[in-house]
Amino acid sequence: MSARRGLALAFAAGVWIVAIVLLWRTRVPSGLDVSGVDVHRYFSDAELRRSDRYGRVGLLLFLASQLTLVLVLAGYARWGARLTRESAAGRIGTGMMLGMLGLAFVWLAELPFTVLQLWWERRHGLLKVDYFSGIFGGWLALGGEFLSICLALVIVMGFAKWLGERWWLAGAPAFVGIALLFAFLNPYLLQTRPLHDPNLAAAALRFERAEGVPRTPVRVEEVRTFTSAPNAEATGLGVSRRVILWDTLTDGRFSPAEIRFVLAHEIGHLARDHIWKSVAWYALFAFPGAFLIARLTRRRGGMADPRAVPLSLFVLVVLSLLALPVQNAITRHLEAEADWMALQTTRDPAAGRKLFHRFTTTTLDEPNPSTFEYLLLENHPTIAQRIAMANVWEARQRRP
Repeated sequence: MSARRGLALAFAAGVWIVAIVLLWRTRVPSGLDVSGVDVHRYFSDAELRRSDRYGRVGLLLFLASQLTLVLVLAGYARWGARLTRESAAGRIGTGMMLGMLGLAFVWLAELPFTVLQLWWERRHGLLKVDYFSGIFGGWLALGGEFLSICLALVIVMGFAKWLGERWWLAGAPAFVGIALLFAFLNPYLLQTRPLHDPNLAAAALRFERAEGVPRTPVRVEEVRTFTSAPNAEATGLGVSRRVILWDTLTDGRFSPAEIRFVLAHEIGHLARDHIWKSVAWYALFAFPGAFLIARLTRRRGGMADPRAVPLSLFVLVVLSLLALPVQNAITRHLEAEADWMALQTTRDPAAGRKLFHRFTTTTLDEPNPSTFEYLLLENHPTIAQRIAMANVWEARQRRP
């Protein structure tokens, strides 16, 4: 390695580390202890058994589906390049064909697990769609995935033809730009209606002013014909930002105080620029990820050659699985800060505790999952941790 390249890598590593330190900053006090909650104090034995059983089966289905995904793509990476001999679609056209075939193989391989997941969620009343709709009703989303793969391959193969192995220097910023565009447009892709409850709308307005994000619309997405699970999200950037509540959250099962806590949580995401930070986190991993794909596909001619496409899909999936625990840790960090912001804004820890308890009864979230499940599947703090944070916040307020 030349001295110049070594300096460049050292500089890039330094920038990467500084960016991580800056992005990790949070309003949550350091050293906050959110362990030690006795879940039996907040949940009955029946509730704990039901959520534990639901979570264990979900974990097994996840592991089986991911193992199948890796094996299918490993086989495709090994033999998929042979399909290029039959193609007369040109370099990029052949690459797009191989990308779409890879997605089709994955969809077929994971179909049994999709059916089992549908059965399991329907059995517990979380999904209301029938099997046909659950399996084939997502053609629009599947078509979006096909288009996304085609666009990604056009970008990568185009830059690879121009820049060779250094395509990642231009490709990674292009993907970050697409992520920013999607983050901006996402609110306009959802079918929502205004929030009709004047008391909740007034509370949202107070929270917006308190957190410095005025003129943030609160909308309701109608999902109760598909699911009984409650949810909400903060979405959009700049003029497109808004808070979206699922109508399963406003259907009477949750008290006004609990919904206000959700509103404050989502507004906290916007106040702390969590969507911008999520894109920034994506950028931090997009560059090394694209670099590794460029390096690992060299033996197939690099990404300018369509024969490398099946291998690139395999590498991408493996890297995504390896990064999953880190990705979950980042989102848990952001969600914990939004919980703290909600406590600071509403000053109602009791509402927070009741909300978190109801999540277990309505979505079967495990209050205290195993470490393995926590690392792989939990992108929020556990219910026990969220209750503990409410307790710690309340104890701090009582101090003289």
